[in-house]
Amino acid sequence: MIILVINCGSSSIKYQLLDMKSHEVYDLLAKGIVEMIGLESARLQHTSSGKAKVVKDLPIPDHRVGMQVALEALIDKEHGVLQSFEDIEAVGHRIVHGADFFAGSVLVDEEVLSKIEFCNDFAPLHNPAHLLGIRACQEVLPSVPQVVTFDTAFHQTMPSYAYMYALPYKCYEKYHIRRYGAHGTSHQFVANKGAKMVGLDIADSKIVTCHIGNGSSITATVNGRSIDTSMGLTPLEGLIMGTRCGDVDANAILYLMRKEDMTVDQMYRLVNKESGFLGLSEKTSDAREMDELANAGDPKAKLVFKMLTFQMIKYIGAYAAAMNGLDAVFFTGGIGEHNSRLRRRVCENFSYLGLKLDYEANTASGVDTVISLPDSQVRVALVTTDEELVIARDTMQIVQNLNE
Repeated sequence: MIILVINCGSSSIKYQLLDMKSHEVYDLLAKGIVEMIGLESARLQHTSSGKAKVVKDLPIPDHRVGMQVALEALIDKEHGVLQSFEDIEAVGHRIVHGADFFAGSVLVDEEVLSKIEFCNDFAPLHNPAHLLGIRACQEVLPSVPQVVTFDTAFHQTMPSYAYMYALPYKCYEKYHIRRYGAHGTSHQFVANKGAKMVGLDIADSKIVTCHIGNGSSITATVNGRSIDTSMGLTPLEGLIMGTRCGDVDANAILYLMRKEDMTVDQMYRLVNKESGFLGLSEKTSDAREMDELANAGDPKAKLVFKMLTFQMIKYIGAYAAAMNGLDAVFFTGGIGEHNSRLRRRVCENFSYLGLKLDYEANTASGVDTVISLPDSQVRVALVTTDEELVIARDTMQIVQNLNE
């Protein structure tokens, strides 16, 4: 089954085209990104299997045009891989927030779209863009079934004592305010893949997955089910991130709003776009640049990594206690997969649990690698994530069920 996987951002469209021969056997036919949509500097970057990368600067005023540009790249005579749009049998979309409406992937219909729109306030940078991508696909590929996969779905197994906030209960009843988490597609994939790598039975294991990148979250998984996660109502809560503040006393926000006479929108921008690595360093939100600054002795950059390391240790330790044990820790995401020093500093803190790091193996970067010693009581691995594959698998299953 030829499946197009779409991940729409506020000004970008990332896509992959996969030929799903089965749940486990597949070919990546093409991938690309349409970026800076709405700007004069809009660009298409497209790579097809066995062909040279294509980069084109062209006017892309909106997501509908962006989707058309991406699709035309797939059927282009020189660098395309399809004969026509009709070769696409299904489309799968990544959706950041589905609240408690969805516990799994679903076929798109108007009711589903309405519920995604309801969640716009929980993910205002993401969900509206996802909807634009779905609508654009409906225009260009009107007869092709579309499926949505939610970052929040995996965390729907959390118990109420883990997801509720101690606000008046009516806030939950009226506005659905609770912990939802994010990166669920990645956490689920990495927990399952990592368990196989280290020889664990996912159905009988206690695992912590660390998705550390520009956005970061940590999840506790017991027997394959999420029981707690660091992100909250929105992807703001939890760890320090590229531009997000992570955990902060709510009264600090109210205090600052009063002192600076800030509007809600101004505070939203501060905690989501001006904080985290960027806010603390006052220089960059990019982890690679931050690493270079820290290595050069920049005190604020060094503080950023010390804070991130400390917070990761706290969350992993808390989850080990909550699960009454810890069988494995898996690292993924742009930072988790590539920053060996961060992994080392985190893991060294858990020697009291019998974790023994293989320092030589830990030098790996971006490659699936077991990084704990054979006699380590806690298995540790670097696990590359593949959210697009999860979306493609779910899409294939739903469409196959539809055709039966």
